[in-house]
Amino acid sequence: MLLVVGLGNPGKEYAAHRHNVGFMAVDALAEEVRADPFREKFSGVHAKAEIAGQPAILLKPMTYMNESGRSVQPAMAFFKIAPSGLIVLHDELDLPFGTVRLKVGGGHAGHNGLRSIIAHCGTGNFGRVRLGIGRPPAGFRGEVADYVLSGFDAVERAGLPDCLKQAVQSVLEVAARGFDAAMNVRNTRPKPGKRQKGEGDGSTDPAPAAKGERGPLPPTQKP
Repeated sequence: MLLVVGLGNPGKEYAAHRHNVGFMAVDALAEEVRADPFREKFSGVHAKAEIAGQPAILLKPMTYMNESGRSVQPAMAFFKIAPSGLIVLHDELDLPFGTVRLKVGGGHAGHNGLRSIIAHCGTGNFGRVRLGIGRPPAGFRGEVADYVLSGFDAVERAGLPDCLKQAVQSVLEVAARGFDAAMNVRNTRPKPGKRQKGEGDGSTDPAPAAKGERGPLPPTQKP
């Protein structure tokens, strides 16, 4: 059995934010595989589904991002799912917008949702589907937390359906062929073109954040 988790923050005010692209991807997956209706449990909402012939649980923690592990760990325990059966879909600052990449294991790289899951489950040895949202563009005035808790611009909104489709196809391939085979296919896809300086934000002001720089992600409580 697989546990496919999409990360995000609950509530209408967060629904369209970059930080909620994991929720969006799980919703798209639920539609693609015709999952059962979502029901409340495990401090979240979950739905039963079948993916590539395998039974699966789709889960969206309703704990706020920083406490995602409080939802994921009980679900894993209840359904007796090992870390190898866990797939987490999440936003990724260090990938350009629209890029989808697979990864198994590793740390949290500053992502507080992953940080919480690793802390509660006692391991980082699970699969991830990383959905690129990119770094704040030139001219963005605010912290990284402000960026992830903001909506996509017009250019990104136009490309979002393809990004979600890639994420769904990635999960289907993992379920059908395993992570190694799926990574050989998905991680060698050409990267989408980079957004030009100032495109989508109406500005050509200061340069983006330095490579490797990572700001704080939003707290558990509403900002």
